[in-house]
Amino acid sequence: MDSWVRILIFIACIVPPLIDCKVRHYKFNVVLKNTTRLCSSKPIVTVNGKFPGPTLYAREDDTVLVKVRNLVNHNVTIHWHGVRQIRTGWADGPAYITQCPILPGQSYVYNFTLTGQRGTLLWHAHVNWLRSTLHGAIVILPKLGVPYPFPKPDKELVVILGEWWKSDTEDVINEALKSGLAPNVSDAHTINGLPGTVSVANCSTQDVYKLPVESGKTYLLRIINAALNEELFFKIAGHLLTVVEVDASYVKPFKSDTLLVAPGQTTNALLTTDQNSGKYTIVASTFMDSPVVAVDNLTATATLHYTGTLATTPTVLITPPPRNATQVANNFTKALKSLNSKKYPANVPLTVDHSLLFTVGLGINPCPSCKAGNGSRVVAAVNNVTFVMPTTALLQAHYFNTQGVFTTDFPGNPPQVYNYTATPAAASSQTTNGTKVYRLPFNSTVQVVLQDTGVIAPESHPIHLHGFNFFVVGSGVGNYDPKTDASNFNLVDPVERNTIGVPTGGWVAFRFRADNPGVWFLHCHFEVHTTWGLKMAFLVDNGKGPNESLIPPPNDLPKC
Repeated sequence: MDSWVRILIFIACIVPPLIDCKVRHYKFNVVLKNTTRLCSSKPIVTVNGKFPGPTLYAREDDTVLVKVRNLVNHNVTIHWHGVRQIRTGWADGPAYITQCPILPGQSYVYNFTLTGQRGTLLWHAHVNWLRSTLHGAIVILPKLGVPYPFPKPDKELVVILGEWWKSDTEDVINEALKSGLAPNVSDAHTINGLPGTVSVANCSTQDVYKLPVESGKTYLLRIINAALNEELFFKIAGHLLTVVEVDASYVKPFKSDTLLVAPGQTTNALLTTDQNSGKYTIVASTFMDSPVVAVDNLTATATLHYTGTLATTPTVLITPPPRNATQVANNFTKALKSLNSKKYPANVPLTVDHSLLFTVGLGINPCPSCKAGNGSRVVAAVNNVTFVMPTTALLQAHYFNTQGVFTTDFPGNPPQVYNYTATPAAASSQTTNGTKVYRLPFNSTVQVVLQDTGVIAPESHPIHLHGFNFFVVGSGVGNYDPKTDASNFNLVDPVERNTIGVPTGGWVAFRFRADNPGVWFLHCHFEVHTTWGLKMAFLVDNGKGPNESLIPPPNDLPKC
């Protein structure tokens, strides 16, 4: 009888939770799955054979244990994107930053606690380009008995936006690295794994995701951008959406007909089904306002389907914004403000111990073997440093005091001052290579200004910081001016995020408190830019005593 009780408790802890479980166990088997999209088939890397992968459900303050078994011929890691990982950097997941990869045939248990977080996040592979298919949702429900700070929805739905390549994505990036040129763009976008009614795939009508709804209800849509390289607009024909949360942080509710979600970002929005019964098109389309950057211009479609609607009823269509609709994007991002209530305050650091200016952009370095690139390759850099991935994980090197893996001299300001956003920028396009981190004392306050550059071409950059949430205190076009721009910062109710878009030819400023010891990756969430080297890491020292110190590594931590 005892074994049956244990089984029932285990089942209750892995389904959408109805009871208050302190520990939730998941098994992620990484396996190949033959999958057909756009009328052609290929094997893809998945968790448990699902694309997108399974949703991980938990409650605020729960502990989560995920056993990941690597059953494919690729090195694998999983990153729990946006999870604070307080003192548990070993479970963060970026390959060669906090852990060595899980080798084929091996396994690793990720063990972390969802401290003080609730909302929607995502998990994804964090090695090479595997996250194109190896991704899924994290749904963190409030503690039992704690209501949402907005009207309770009748139902909740996960909506994952992504991309689809007919080719193997590892082949795509490897070919690009060999040539020195930009990789091919994806062949389609997807909504919950399906591209919809794509003009290039007239042979298939099964690839349309149908979102069933009842009239007169309110639905909470948990929208995730899991794409590799595209910021995406999201719209539903005939319906307004009420935004209530981004990146698992509540915001002041506002209505919008168009959402902007960058790779790695999440947006929770309330949908009220107040239109005539029928079928309404849902679209996910690219936002890119740099005219020289190639993008996948195909719009993914799905259908909002009211129950009782006849199959012959025509679908209400909608036109997505132009791909360069900067004003539409700005209107959305400027409307985002922290809830900043008594229960959910915006604890913005008002003083700054470390004021950093990071240029983010592209460059060109010599590459004698890159024939297609005429002896050069495209690279990317932060403060002109193209990050070189180590062969030993930085966190392990830090914890065990292994010498020669990294240096702590990452520059806090650009090594050369120039007109950053001029095109072409008055600076050398060549970068320096290095495995450098920026060291922070425990509990110090940090302001980072991310400045896009016009070297090669200005372009937006969705930048993700591991291990922390941060407050977005300001943004603008052109070059950041500390004298005039800082005086206009919002230090009252700035939006709290873990991933922020640097505007094309502009800048964004954020603040955070370095209260989480460990090594924490900061990188562009366009996978092509990360591959090219647009990444760095913060090393946060231990504080005083065990509660302010990194925990020891687990016994099953993968070895390099």
